[in-house]
This record gives sequence, C-alpha cells and structure tokens, in this order.
Amino acid sequence: MTNPDPAGPRCFCRDCLADLDIGLQNLGVRRCSACGSPRLVRHRSLSTLNIAHIDCDAFYATVEKRDNPEIADKPVIIGGGKRGVVSAACYIARTYGVRSAMPMFRALEACPHATVIPPDMAKYVRVGREVRQAMQALTPLVEPLSIDEAFLDLSGTERVHGMIPAKVLARFAREVERDIGISVSVGLSCNKFLAKIASDLDKPRGFAALDQEEARVMLADKPVGFIFGVGPATQERLVQRGFRLIADLQKADEIEMMRQFPSDGRRLWRLARGIDDRRVEPDRGAKTISSETTFETDIRDFATLEKILWRLCEKTSSRLKSGELAGSTVTLKLKTADFRQRTRSQSIAAPTQLAAKIFAICREMLAKEIDGTAFRLMGAGVSALRDGSVSDDTDMLDRRPAHAERAVDNLRKKFGSAAVIRGIAYEGPKAQE
Repeated sequence: MTNPDPAGPRCFCRDCLADLDIGLQNLGVRRCSACGSPRLVRHRSLSTLNIAHIDCDAFYATVEKRDNPEIADKPVIIGGGKRGVVSAACYIARTYGVRSAMPMFRALEACPHATVIPPDMAKYVRVGREVRQAMQALTPLVEPLSIDEAFLDLSGTERVHGMIPAKVLARFAREVERDIGISVSVGLSCNKFLAKIASDLDKPRGFAALDQEEARVMLADKPVGFIFGVGPATQERLVQRGFRLIADLQKADEIEMMRQFPSDGRRLWRLARGIDDRRVEPDRGAKTISSETTFETDIRDFATLEKILWRLCEKTSSRLKSGELAGSTVTLKLKTADFRQRTRSQSIAAPTQLAAKIFAICREMLAKEIDGTAFRLMGAGVSALRDGSVSDDTDMLDRRPAHAERAVDNLRKKFGSAAVIRGIAYEGPKAQE
C-alpha cells in the first residue's frame, strides 16, 4: 500500500512546476500563485509514485490537426472509404458518437460534416518515434504498448532530474506539446494496472495520480470486465459464479478464487485490490507484424481473395524484413459481411519472413473458409517474433526459395517495386487498404 508522504510536495503547477503552499491548498486555491495557471496537480502521494502510463490524445487525428490548422476546430475522422472502419477520431467527432473501429458509413451518418482523412501510417510512426525518444530521455525503462502509448518506470530518477517523477512527467507533457505539437495524458501510480486506469481519468491533456488505497474504493463499483484481460467469456463465467462487480472479487477469499479459477484466480483477486507486481519491460517490442485491407464490395470468390492475399503477404513480409524480424506463427484474419470476425493461426517449426511461405500457409487456411460466405476484410500477420537473422536459411528446403526471394527484393530496391511481379499479383479487384 502506498502511504502519503507529508514531507513531500502534494500540489504543484503543471505549467511552471512551482509547489503550491500547503496552507493555500487547504483554502481551496484553484490557480498557481506563481503563474496563474489553473492546471494544478494535487495528490497526497505525489512524492512516492513512480510508475506512469502515457497515452497520446486521439493520436492520428491530433497529428493531422497539427499539420493542418484549418481543421483544428473541426470534427476529424481518420479512415477511408464507406466500406472501411474508423482508425481514429478526434474528441470533437467523439461528441457525435464516432468511435474507433466503427464502420465508416455509421460514423458519417453520426457526423456527416466531419473531415475524413486517409491514414498516413508512415507519418504517425515518425511522430510516435519522436515521442518515444522523449520518453527514453526520462528513463531507460520504457515499455511501448503501441505507437502512441507506453509504460514508464521512473524509480530512482529523482536525483538525475532534480525533481520527483510527477514533475518530470508534467514537464515532459509540456515539452511534447511545445516541440512535437501534440498532447498527451499522464497516469501516475505505484503499478502498471493503476497507472493505466489513471491515464484515462482526465483526458485530453490530463494528469491524474492514483494510489492503491483510493484505487480499491474506486474499483469497487466497476463491473468485473473493467479489469484488463477479462473478456466477455471470462466476465460471463465470473457473473455466473456471483462475481458481478469488482467489489465481489474484493470480498472473495484468495484460495477460493484460485480453486474456482485455476488459471487466473489469483491475478483477478490481486488486481481487484489494485495489486500488480508486473515490471515495466523495456524490451517488449512488437508482438505482431500484419497487413489488412477492407474491400469496396464483399468478396466470396477464392481466386479473387487469393490475389489480394498475396499482396497482403508481400506487405507483411516487407515489414518483417525492414524490421529485421521473423515469426513462427502465421495468422489469417477475415471479417464477414455481417462484421463477424474469423481468425485462423498456424505455428511453424522455424521462424520465417518470406512472403511466399506466409502466403502458402495463409492460402491453405483461406481455402478452408471458402463456404459461400462473403467477406468484407482480410488480413495476414506473423507473430511469435524473433531476430530475423536466424530465419529461413537454417533449413535446406527453405534456403533456395529464401535466396530467390531476397534476390527479387534486391532487384526491386534497385529498379522499383514493379521490376518483378509474380503472376498472381496481376489484375484483381480494387481494394481499400
């Protein structure tokens, strides 16, 4: 449990970092006495919390607004085509009910005057790397979760920065706005679970602190599905056994929870109390490399899907090669016309980064799904990633096609992507990627 430190600062200004006099705090002062800013951070445990979750606010949309001030005060949706889905939506668009992963036609029904911008992933990756580098200047213990969020462990950094982690994070958020032109929200706590919860409490441009004692009270009235890792199936099992709210888990006996739920009973029991001993792992890296596309019209024909699948496998392979990665689990993703998702995976003996090999495995899985169903989306991905230097060449059967494919890669680098095209890549339906 985190104990408040009466000797440490319990309130400071996010803009000038000045401490607020404790006597003025008690009088309910709402602005900084030094600069007049209303952006004050108040918490009894500020000087003892050191695990943070940083999340860029509406990242894709915010980057686009940064680059085009004319749309700064307009609703913006990142996505493409009426058949596609929303990749991201700014906070203005969200007030109309637009959400990520919503079908584009529904988003445009909810907010017909929105500015729609196709995603520019290369640009978002560049900006994400800038933010990541700024994080790594604070501490080497940065665990990326995605392009726009990460956990940080600032334990032991107070002497390096000359200030407590809370102030370091406030300064970081201010500098990201000034230097990169986007905003972030910061959650600060004693562990990863609570830091993630805290970062969602005060969006956008937020800063929230949460200690274990108050977290237990705050969590009590939340449904059990609020706990990360509790999906619909697990939630249903919990509800069937009388665990509807997190408060029900808090009242449970730990041993009994472990008996009823052998695989994750202890984890649920601990998280319900705000206990999380996972470390911030800086070498987490990417878990999956994938590519997917949404079709302009539904497709049920195998030959047509096969041609699109090859292009997706080539794109996934290219990303693996550029990242010097290989993987030993290949996954095919399909979404039907009624938005039901099918995911099929196959593990292989040795990791691969070859387009031909990824395609062969995905093609076999695709063939088993051809039953007259119309599909609106398809994706191909590789997971269980490792260093690409040990892929494909280790097996005599793989060595020759691996060398041939890399020779083709070299030709394309020299003469362009159209220098060598496999027959299967010719023609095919127009797809929204």
